[in-house]
Amino acid sequence: MKKLLLLGVLVALLAAPFFLKPYGIYLLTLWVVMTIAAIGLNLTLGYAGQISLAQGAFVGIGAYTGALLTTQGWPLWCAFVIATLLSLAIGWLLGYPALRVQHHYLAFVTLSFATLVFLMLRNEEWLTKGVYGISGIPRPTLLGWSAKGPVAFYFFCLAILAQVSAATWWLVRSPWGRAFTALRENAMRADSLGVDTRRYTLMAFAFGSAIGGIAGVLYAPLVQFIEPTAFNLNLSLNLLLMVMVGGSGYFLGPFLGAAVSVLLPEWLRFGSEGLYLIFYAIAVMVLMAFCPSGLLGLAQRVFRR
Repeated sequence: MKKLLLLGVLVALLAAPFFLKPYGIYLLTLWVVMTIAAIGLNLTLGYAGQISLAQGAFVGIGAYTGALLTTQGWPLWCAFVIATLLSLAIGWLLGYPALRVQHHYLAFVTLSFATLVFLMLRNEEWLTKGVYGISGIPRPTLLGWSAKGPVAFYFFCLAILAQVSAATWWLVRSPWGRAFTALRENAMRADSLGVDTRRYTLMAFAFGSAIGGIAGVLYAPLVQFIEPTAFNLNLSLNLLLMVMVGGSGYFLGPFLGAAVSVLLPEWLRFGSEGLYLIFYAIAVMVLMAFCPSGLLGLAQRVFRR
């Protein structure tokens, strides 16, 4: 049943853009990009148990890196490599406070980092152009195939999502992934069993941040104009919401959570006479109150019964 369901979803994703208007294709592509960013946060928070409110900042770092390079004529694959390595290095450094503080203290540390990145993006005009933003961000052309159109760029982003998902699937089922899970469940017990908790904490932040940078490189050519406000704390909180609503620690949680956060408000808008945000907020509060493990956790409980 699971295989048939996944096959049906895959067929729907491949066929959907041919039946949607440009705005619908844009929303679907935005869902793909936000899913990639949420996968990175789920790796850090859901599997390794490290609270982070800085994922939106890494999306911003990736977006600005990609925008600055591609507008100067650099190929997109170079932007991917540089943004990924830069986010990986900064995420590794951000993991050091997690070696000393935990829980809400760590949340405040990552919140401070996100605020710092936002202030740098806004104030360092010599590099980021500040509040004026960066426009004219080109979409890629690969081996003669142009991804400038909405449908073509959607499939390009979908291919990147497939690669990120496959790499994450392998990672969480590797010895590294099992070490992440042991770190989440009980760090002291994992340390007593020989798990290098220090190294795996840093790796959790680094890998999750790198995936956030990849999402940022895709976000920049999607909107083709970026400015600092798009990467403030609201984006980090929205990504956190995606992970929690979909199901923290579930592989498919970011996919479902991003759909709820990106697509559901747009669907509710057409039939709620301007009250869609109220309905959306109530639905999220009820879900978190009665099922903190998210939609996938709720589904698992129902099937068990």
